[in-house]
Amino acid sequence: MAGSGADLAGRIGAKDAVCIQAPDGRMIFSKNADIPLVPASILKILTSLAAVDALGPEFQFTTKFYLDAESNLWIKGYGDPLLVSETVGNIVGSLSGCIRSCQNLFLDDSHFESAVVIPGVGNSLEPYDAPNGALCVNFNTINFKRTPAGVYVSAEPQTPLLTWALPRIRESGLREGRIPLPTRTHDAARYAGQLFAFFLGRNGVNATGMVEPKSPVPDDARLVYTYQSPLSLTDLTAQLMEFSNNFIANQLILAAGAEAFGPPASLEKGVRLLKGYAQEKLGIRNLQVSEGSGLSRNNRISARQMLKILSAFSPNYHLMRQKNGMYFKTGTLKDVQTRAGYVPDEAGRLYLFVAMVNTPSKSVDPILESVRTLIQSHRHNSETVGWIGTAGD
Repeated sequence: MAGSGADLAGRIGAKDAVCIQAPDGRMIFSKNADIPLVPASILKILTSLAAVDALGPEFQFTTKFYLDAESNLWIKGYGDPLLVSETVGNIVGSLSGCIRSCQNLFLDDSHFESAVVIPGVGNSLEPYDAPNGALCVNFNTINFKRTPAGVYVSAEPQTPLLTWALPRIRESGLREGRIPLPTRTHDAARYAGQLFAFFLGRNGVNATGMVEPKSPVPDDARLVYTYQSPLSLTDLTAQLMEFSNNFIANQLILAAGAEAFGPPASLEKGVRLLKGYAQEKLGIRNLQVSEGSGLSRNNRISARQMLKILSAFSPNYHLMRQKNGMYFKTGTLKDVQTRAGYVPDEAGRLYLFVAMVNTPSKSVDPILESVRTLIQSHRHNSETVGWIGTAGD
C-alpha cells in the first residue's frame, strides 16, 4: 500500500535512515536508526539548544563603544551576527549624541580568536563561506552590481560600496552578487570599522585618523555607549530555523563557548560545549561534530540521536518552517538531504520524525511524503501495530 510502513522501508537505502516516534514515546517506525550519517543543517537544532542552555533564552548580543584619553574611539565586538547596515546606521545615530569627534577608530575583535577556521567553510565566493568573528557587519559579505558603464555600485540602498571592498570585488571577476570577505586575520573587523566610519561621517562625527584593528581597549577608556540587540536568543533561534544561516549558527556556538569556558571564543570551545550539552543534557555520547552549522561533512549523527535532540527542542517546535501540517528543519549538502521535525495531532501532541538521506543523487522528498502518510495513518488507525518497534532495522 502506498505510504505504508513497507513502502517507506523500501525507499530507505543503506546510507539513509528514518525514525518516527509517537507522542507517547513509542517508536512507530525505524530503519538504520543507529548509523552515523552526515546531518547537514538539521545540526542547527542542537546548536540552538546548546546556545540557549549556555547563554539563556533572553540573552541579547552587545557591542560596546569607548573613548580614550586621546579621543580615539574603540569598538569592541562580542559576536553579534546581525549587525547589518541599517543597525550600524541606527547605532551611530545614537552614538553621535555622545561624541562629536574622534581621532583614530580602533576595532577590538579579541573576544573571538583571530581567524577562526570553520570546517566545511571553503574559499568559494558563496555567502555561506563567509568567515566568523567577534566584530562583523552584513554577515561578512559584500553585495554589489556593475552598471552598464562598468562602475561597481552597492546592490542595496542602505549599504555604501566602500572603497576598502573594491579589491575583493575585482578579484571575484563577477559582475554582480553577494560574496564573502576573505578569511585574512582582522579583515572582518576592518570592514566593520570602515562601515562605522562611513556612518559616523554621515552623522557629523569627524573621524580624522586611521581605522585599524587593535586590542585591548585601554583600562582608562570611558564607556560611552552600549548597543544591545533587540533580538533575544529565542528570536535568533527562530531566524536560524527559518533561514538556516550558517554564519549565525557558528556565531552562536562561538559566543556560547566563550560564555561557558571564557574568552576568547574558539571553535574548540564551541565544539566542547556542543558535545558536553549532548552528553550531559541529552544522554548522547560520542557525538561526532566539528562545528555548529552542519556545513562540515565530518559531522556525524544517527537518526535515533536526532530524536533525542528533537524531544528537547519540542517546546519550540513552532519556530520551525511549517508546510502541510509538518514543522521541520531542512538540511542540504551535495548528495546529502535531511529533514527533522514534528507533526502535531488534533490534541497538540507531537509526532517526531527524522529522515536522513546520504545516498548520492537521491531526494528525500518521496521519503518525507511516506513519513507524513504513515503518521496520518497511525493517527487515525491503531492497526499500524505491525510497524511499531524497529521495522526494517
